[in-house]
Amino acid sequence: MKTHILMVCLGNICRSPLAEGLLKSKLDPTKFQVNSAGTGSWHIGSLPDSRSIAVAQKNGIDITDQRGMQFKTAHFDAYDHIFVMDIYNHEDVQNLARSEADKAKVKLILDELFPGEKVDVPDPYNDSLRGFDSVFEMLDEATSKIAERMTKI
Repeated sequence: MKTHILMVCLGNICRSPLAEGLLKSKLDPTKFQVNSAGTGSWHIGSLPDSRSIAVAQKNGIDITDQRGMQFKTAHFDAYDHIFVMDIYNHEDVQNLARSEADKAKVKLILDELFPGEKVDVPDPYNDSLRGFDSVFEMLDEATSKIAERMTKI
């Protein structure tokens, strides 16, 4: 049986697609399924932002098969782990939780690097390509920790 992991940001075009691509590249696809979603509905069915695609490609990861999806309450049933990019995404996802078990699945992704410090992955949407590079580096480090932990379970 596979472990299902969901990465969540606001629009599902910048941060969470990068996190999805990074984690997928580090885990055995026969044992893990990784997807991403946004708390907003603006980009349902859309490709990731061209800058996310470019940064991923520059680092040997292809995320062009991803399409935007909106987070729904049903995702609590479909996913074992839900990693959110910032405190606002955390609040939005927690507000959809039906139980303490649902809430327990939701973690800030940078808690992997800074436990309990509530550090956000900055949204690079209004930034330059350099901002996307910085986000990629943060998510690369965080997803390496997640992958390491998940493969020990």
